[in-house]
Amino acid sequence: MGHPPLEFSDCYLDSPDFRETLKCYELDLERSSKFLKELIKDGNSVITAIKGYSVAVQKFSQTLSMFQFDFIGDSLTDDEINIAQSFQEFAGLLQEVEHDRTMLVQNASDLLIKPLEKFRKEQIGVTKEKRKKFEKESEKYYSQLDKHLNLSAKKKETQLQEADELLEKERLNFYESSVEYVYQIHQVQDRKKFDVVEPVLAFLHSILTLNNLTVEMTQDFMPYKQELQLSLQNVSSVTEVSRVLSVHQVFTQKLRALGVTWVKYYCRYHKEGRRLVMVPCEQKPTTKQGPTQLTLKSCIRRKTESIDKRFCFDVETNERLALSEGDRKLWMEAMDGKEPIYHSPIHKQAEMELNEIGFKFVRKCINYIETKGATQEGVYRTVGSNIQVQKLLNAFFDPTNPGDVDLHSSDWDVKTITSALKFYLRSLSEPLMTYSLHRDLMCAAKSDNLDFRLSEIHSLTYKLPEKNREMLEMLIKHLVNVCSHSEENLMTPSNMAVIFGPTLMRAKEETVAAMLDIKFQNIVVEILIEDYKKIFSYMPEDSAAPPVPPPRITPRKRQPITISKRPARVYQALSHDHFQHTESNYQPLLP
Repeated sequence: MGHPPLEFSDCYLDSPDFRETLKCYELDLERSSKFLKELIKDGNSVITAIKGYSVAVQKFSQTLSMFQFDFIGDSLTDDEINIAQSFQEFAGLLQEVEHDRTMLVQNASDLLIKPLEKFRKEQIGVTKEKRKKFEKESEKYYSQLDKHLNLSAKKKETQLQEADELLEKERLNFYESSVEYVYQIHQVQDRKKFDVVEPVLAFLHSILTLNNLTVEMTQDFMPYKQELQLSLQNVSSVTEVSRVLSVHQVFTQKLRALGVTWVKYYCRYHKEGRRLVMVPCEQKPTTKQGPTQLTLKSCIRRKTESIDKRFCFDVETNERLALSEGDRKLWMEAMDGKEPIYHSPIHKQAEMELNEIGFKFVRKCINYIETKGATQEGVYRTVGSNIQVQKLLNAFFDPTNPGDVDLHSSDWDVKTITSALKFYLRSLSEPLMTYSLHRDLMCAAKSDNLDFRLSEIHSLTYKLPEKNREMLEMLIKHLVNVCSHSEENLMTPSNMAVIFGPTLMRAKEETVAAMLDIKFQNIVVEILIEDYKKIFSYMPEDSAAPPVPPPRITPRKRQPITISKRPARVYQALSHDHFQHTESNYQPLLP
């Protein structure tokens, strides 16, 4: 809003219009003074809040940096190493951001508060003092003028001359104070454009500079964020597979009126007298039950049409269960158990070996999946119906006409074929990658050196029996083809390895340690998929593994470029002098 101009010549006339114009400027000065007071107050609040926020974030980052992850097992996967180091990376990122923030706000008071306070005190405050002087001199002058006008003409000439001189002196004082006051008003109006706007500009520049630095660090952080999210997904997938661990206890199934429940027992068998003693061992039993003693009449391995019920054998009451193949063999050996008489062809152990029918089955499954299901979302992750899977296996392995099944008929869908293929591989008497090489493969997967890891798995692959290696190569080539459509089916080599790790490899004894090694089984399969051409295109040069893995040559595959590895930024804090105009460059308005 514009005001009428204040002319210095009006100071001598002191007209009513001049006085009205002065009132406009005086009101503007009052508004400016109140505005600066509020701006200083709110600015201090902002600076205090920023400093408080920075202190809280630094404390948060210190808490993150002090925490250490502990993991079960003797080795960590690359994904687990990334997760274990994540809090230190978070802390480093936050500390760097807050370091820049501290550098930018440490002189915020010098940038914003002090210049505004200085302007309010030295400019507006001086103007108020000039106004008081102007009003005082104005009152004295007009008071003297009234006295002078009321002097009697009868006064002596000397008295009249003294009165004239005194009036002239008051007039000059009034004129001087009036000019000084008007000059100061012009001074404030001109300097307000610089001395108020520039401090706010400097303060905003510091805040926006911090925001810009934060955006840059966010871009630097994105690769790490993406790799960490991938590591979390991989670890989550492995955890789902190995969530339920085996326990060396025996369960008995009891039929009740409203369904089927499982009761946990600890069992002992006394061969002399053929006595089976069963002691309830529920953690929270509703009623105390004593041990149950049974006299064994027979022990026969259970035959079942369900592919889920494994390791079962029937003793007397037809309601007993072991937890592993090893358990079942030990119990049946102790009780002179017998194999059942089969009527379903799929349960014949000889037909679950790597024979001609098995190869034919795998080839047909691969052909069907690559023809109709390679781009299907979640292929191999989606599970088919147990009944349909069992029906397919029984039809294909029918001894009267083995392999005579048209998978492209309307009776079979993709998830049934994939589930049947996985079940066939899991049902082999020995895993495809064999028990004998399992320990060496686990040691290779646990190596911190990528080159050693790949070369060792390459070498161990060619130590497999010929049929095993032939089947493995055929299967891995198929998985490579399926993973090539990962943008559509979402099955990356890492996701596929989570499924086929436990399918192609397993320890001979199902211990807790063996279950924890599932994540390293996945690494082996992932390497086979990603380095298929190198592993299967030529024999390894030297199959003998070095006794100690060499130091890392290439960086860990899942090790991203992190914030903590980036050189610290060099930042020089801004000062108000950077924005302030010097007095030598400022030209005041002269009368």
